[in-house]
Amino acid sequence: MTTAAPVTRQKPASGGSPSSPGTRTLFTERDAGGQVTSRIRRTVLPSGLRVISEHQAGVRSAAIGVWVGVGSRDESPALHGCSHFLEHLLFKGTAERSALDISIALDAVGGEFNAFTAKEYTCFHARVLDEDLPLAVDVLGDMLTGSTLEPDDVEAERDVILDEIAMHDDDPDDVVHNLFAAQAWGDTPLGRPIAGTEESIQALTRAQIHRFYRRHYRPGNVVVAAAGNVDHTALVRLVKRAFARNDWLAGTDEPVRPRHGARKRVTPGIVAATRPFEQVNVVLGMEGLVRDDDRRFALGVLNTALGGGTSSRLFQEVRERRGLAYSVFSFASHHADSGLVGVSVGCLPSKLDDVLAVVRDELAKVAASGITAEELARGKGQLRGGLVLGLEDSASRMSRIGKAELVHDELLSIDEVMARIDGVSLEDVRAVAAEVFSRPEVLAVVGPA
Repeated sequence: MTTAAPVTRQKPASGGSPSSPGTRTLFTERDAGGQVTSRIRRTVLPSGLRVISEHQAGVRSAAIGVWVGVGSRDESPALHGCSHFLEHLLFKGTAERSALDISIALDAVGGEFNAFTAKEYTCFHARVLDEDLPLAVDVLGDMLTGSTLEPDDVEAERDVILDEIAMHDDDPDDVVHNLFAAQAWGDTPLGRPIAGTEESIQALTRAQIHRFYRRHYRPGNVVVAAAGNVDHTALVRLVKRAFARNDWLAGTDEPVRPRHGARKRVTPGIVAATRPFEQVNVVLGMEGLVRDDDRRFALGVLNTALGGGTSSRLFQEVRERRGLAYSVFSFASHHADSGLVGVSVGCLPSKLDDVLAVVRDELAKVAASGITAEELARGKGQLRGGLVLGLEDSASRMSRIGKAELVHDELLSIDEVMARIDGVSLEDVRAVAAEVFSRPEVLAVVGPA
């Protein structure tokens, strides 16, 4: 066991904004013998670029991620899909490296290299041997600050993205969850699919994408996070050198990410789509909690007890006892100003009515009575184990601190998160269940006619 000793906690302003330039130690963890097992440090450069790292004792890998505070929810209707399009294009080449050069650089050292776009951020990440971290930093810095966005590359990648959209449209799970979000949030950035639509991608121009790139990929809107066998001082030097290209770090900068204000309410209702699938795929849910709501820990325990594993209520009732479906699970998603909870299940069309009746009955029971003491203990144990096991590798540690720095108001130590989970009571769960699961339903159904 390790014990966390919070040396200093830097709490950024709301929305993960940079604070004054300088370096601080946020946490130091030691083992029973007093040896440092983990240390998290944070530096804010004069430009506003934030660098955060976690040194892990006894590992030989290093993971790095560049987190940009822009995602699909920051797009106007005319720019729908632009964040994801841009994510693809940054791999296509810079003034120093071709697309092949970028691929070869990390492949040659056995590194893992990828990116993803979410509704509220975009991340470019790599995992390498510790000795190859300088190379990974240099490649990422080159991509983020010097992408050329050549017209020919834009046209070639347009077809790739259209293929990706078609692939998602053939996946029942993707289709039903996109439909669920569209019903919940309507024709708003949160309600639209991250990748865009065929129409929006066809309409995007190179000039629009380039303006989007220049506006959002700026120092004050970016976090560089690393974890593993990482020396923070050396990392900051590497970042300064790699991201100084094209005067990208010159001067000072402020975040351009919109401050999402009033809570976005969820619109209840039923929506259906016909697809030539063998199964009917269903998502039934309602409005949940925002990202920084303190009740999220109670909701996490509740979600685990309800549909988070093979011992959960839904799995036992829907699959084991009644044989109505192969897969059933519950979920909770959180954003800055809205959230969703729900149940996802796929079944034969003939069993749809029975599935919905059972799911609604279980949600009503939980809303009325909460969960049992045994379920509470099991839910806590599952969350604690999942948290610790999920942080066994440097990539997971990097994601935790990078995301916390970019979108949360604070970074909790692992021990603090465990304590928050342990502190959840039956009454906490009952209260959040009564509030959330009594809200009006959002139901999305996709399957054969």
